[in-house]
Amino acid sequence: MFGTPESAMGLLCTGQIARHFGLPFRGGGGLNAAQTVDAQAGYQTLMTMHATFLAGTNFVMHTAGWLEGGLVACYEKFVMDVELLQMMQTEFTPIEIDEASLAFGSHEEAGHGGHFLGTMHTMERFRDCFYRPFLSSADNFDRWSRNGSKTTDVRASEIAHKMLDEYEAPAMDAAIKEELDEWVAKRKKELMA
Repeated sequence: MFGTPESAMGLLCTGQIARHFGLPFRGGGGLNAAQTVDAQAGYQTLMTMHATFLAGTNFVMHTAGWLEGGLVACYEKFVMDVELLQMMQTEFTPIEIDEASLAFGSHEEAGHGGHFLGTMHTMERFRDCFYRPFLSSADNFDRWSRNGSKTTDVRASEIAHKMLDEYEAPAMDAAIKEELDEWVAKRKKELMA
């Protein structure tokens, strides 16, 4: 079953075995057994994805959009999983520890009884020192209500539809496209025979 503690433990163990033998490891992803985009889909995906990162997986398939053990691909879940992946990438980025990041001199600039929010160190870093979600909401209930009370799956659906509406196929040489179309038609005919 996908998204269980045992599947996460399996990923961790397999990752250790692969490292022991110096082998690349393929596994994990946003695996879950949920039938729809709900809390189960979220926590099972998180369990599997977190184990995937911790296992040091070299190649990950089925990373985003999975539902029902891989029987369903869901646009909303894909968008939600992309944000989860961005958050996890941020979580697993090594913390910079040096004189500039520790800002030992900032206490002098803040002064006795002051605060660090207005120091030069804070002003130089506050815009990009935190992960900024494109999907999740940190609004309080009142603001969230005034903005339409949109749940995560609704916001994800809006983003997915916008992406699909704005999609532009990459440029392709007309001769190559014609050749591909002919090949696809030929293969369809062969497979249907």
